[in-house]
Amino acid sequence: MKILVAEDDLVTREALSACLSADGFSVIEAGNGLEALTLWKSDRPDLICLDIMMPEMDGYEVCRRIRAANDRVPVLFLSAKNEEIDVVVGLELGADDFVRKPFGRHELLARIRNALRRSSGMDKAGGGRQRETFEMGPITIYPKELRAEREGGIIELSLREVSILTLLHECRGEAVDRDTLLDRCWGLDYFPESRTLDQHIAKLRKKLGDDPASPQVLETVRGVGYRFP
Repeated sequence: MKILVAEDDLVTREALSACLSADGFSVIEAGNGLEALTLWKSDRPDLICLDIMMPEMDGYEVCRRIRAANDRVPVLFLSAKNEEIDVVVGLELGADDFVRKPFGRHELLARIRNALRRSSGMDKAGGGRQRETFEMGPITIYPKELRAEREGGIIELSLREVSILTLLHECRGEAVDRDTLLDRCWGLDYFPESRTLDQHIAKLRKKLGDDPASPQVLETVRGVGYRFP
């Protein structure tokens, strides 16, 4: 999924981009409001993180023009402006959320996932594309909503975790080697000797409640990689 980060402060913009990229999102950046509007038109991101006080055009006007075009792309205002009127104006313009600076990484990612999930739900309710799901043992994966369900319980997933599960599901019964997992889920320039993959698998197993001694979803294939049995 692609996220547009519109923020005029370079340090803040780069920090936001690094945070989102680390969670598996593709990020495009804008340093002012006009650039943000241009990138929205050309790249059609899945979500926009929008600062309010920007040169050329402020975030309020960017949001107003996007909504005037009847585009339902989720918009999150990220701003140090935290008076009630600022929040009210942003929401009345059609923003999906208003995140006050400073904010934590986990808070931002949670709000982004919620906005994407609501957007996916609106597509379904409006008669648009149906939500795509797949089963892995006792677990149902909802890729577009970045979540899974097990016995009625909700499991929040990162985009990269969804990518790992999707790839293993596509190759059910086959051992997927480490290089393929890293290439497909991290990018070709990622170093395959990194322990990042193993750490992600361990964290994902814990989230899913998948017993490594008797796995139903993530089986280790020693010397090769992992498999959905």
